[in-house]
Amino acid sequence: MPRGFLALTKLKLDKPKMKIKKKRKPKTLQTSIEQDQDSNFAFNLKQTSSSSLAHLPIQPLGNLLLGPNCRINLRDTGLGNLYRLPDDLLLDILSLLGATDLAGFSTASKSAYVFSSHDPLWRSLVLSNFDGQFSFIQSWKCTYISSLTGKPPSMPKSLKIANFYSDYLFQSYLCTNMEFKSEWLKRDDIQRRRGLSVEEFISCFEEPNKPVLLEGCIDTWPAIKKWTRGYLLETCSGTEFAVGPVKMPLEKYFQYSDSVQEERPLYLFDPKFADKVTQLGSDFDVPVYFREDLFSVLGKERPDYRWIIMGPAGSGSSFHVDPNSTSAWNAVIKGSKKWILFPPEVVPPGVHPSPDGAEVACPVSIMEWFMNFYGSCRDWEKRPVECVCKAGEVIFVPNGWWHLVINLEESIAITQNYVSRRNLLNVLDFLKKPNASVLVSGTNDRINLHDKFKNAIDAKYPGLINQLKLKAEEKAAKQKKMTFWESAADSNSGGFKFSL
Repeated sequence: MPRGFLALTKLKLDKPKMKIKKKRKPKTLQTSIEQDQDSNFAFNLKQTSSSSLAHLPIQPLGNLLLGPNCRINLRDTGLGNLYRLPDDLLLDILSLLGATDLAGFSTASKSAYVFSSHDPLWRSLVLSNFDGQFSFIQSWKCTYISSLTGKPPSMPKSLKIANFYSDYLFQSYLCTNMEFKSEWLKRDDIQRRRGLSVEEFISCFEEPNKPVLLEGCIDTWPAIKKWTRGYLLETCSGTEFAVGPVKMPLEKYFQYSDSVQEERPLYLFDPKFADKVTQLGSDFDVPVYFREDLFSVLGKERPDYRWIIMGPAGSGSSFHVDPNSTSAWNAVIKGSKKWILFPPEVVPPGVHPSPDGAEVACPVSIMEWFMNFYGSCRDWEKRPVECVCKAGEVIFVPNGWWHLVINLEESIAITQNYVSRRNLLNVLDFLKKPNASVLVSGTNDRINLHDKFKNAIDAKYPGLINQLKLKAEEKAAKQKKMTFWESAADSNSGGFKFSL
């Protein structure tokens, strides 16, 4: 756990009785670096903090050394033999219980009550028992009780709890309630272009597989002005959208997103939105740079390719690579998003893909990744590309690039995955991998997708695949046949390259 947890709580416990005004020293490069490093371990809580643990004074384990009873941890004394289990394993076991058994366990001790009140446990129970037919109230535990009884839950009697120390539970609370640090927004090094021609986009970004932020290319979309909350509620009345593992009507999702404050907010992410509400599909069109979409030859058999995305501040997507080796564009209609992108050959810290690429383990939440890993990237030779994409802007995400996205405020966006001639061979290679039945996504016919796609391309664009293969071979041969001086000279600096 970062020492910031300890530092933050220590500041709260040991408030100074008087302020000493120090003489400001001149800011040198060294002091700037030290201050920058220190800022990594300081966090500010939101003014409206989550109520899920407000009545439970959980502290990080390091604070046990600062307390008057430095050898007593209520967490251990109240669990009996279960105290030997790490917190995450204990919560995994509790997640197997139904609501009745979980409530029963909470009566065993104060420590059991704290663990049983962990709100993600009740979130799973709400989503599995009530699908999307619930109205969020205060917390997931209160929402479960309300959904079960049909009445607002009564306020429980105050339970006095002290000397409870848990890094895991405190970190979850902190990630839920901390403000997004200004230091995480400073770096914005993506190339921004306005008025770019299609030819320039292809030669400068799509062919070399580099991200770019495009300005001014969706200014004419009706959605930019029309998609207010009132318009969406009226237009989408009675329609359910995919929200995490459930489907919800828009009015219930907005009720949830307005009230919730949790570490991993539910994200509205629906691939069939334009089929469900045709008017939404009429309110935007594909930017000119992405109109060559070869997957369209499959018609209705093409994999899922476009989504409407809505979510509150703090919602988003942890690190992933877009499906089926496609490239993508993401247009923000309302709000703003922070993007972190790593090139295909650089696996982000804290991310653990399986050798065959079928699974990606990213055990930390988005906020936890920023807290624990973001600072380390500053020393990397290949640093990530970063930006904040605002309303009216579009980001191009090249195929194979790892990316993380977090909403800085309530946001609405449209995203679409596509295949152009520049990426066709990559996609075909991906679709015919031996484990395609696991890797391919967005379709029920994973095994046959390669043959269907290839045959459809050959029928509509005869000879295209062979032309692209020949071009790729010529390019590879040209790179191989560089002269001695071309291979030795550094084209960027005019110096020489030496291999050790």
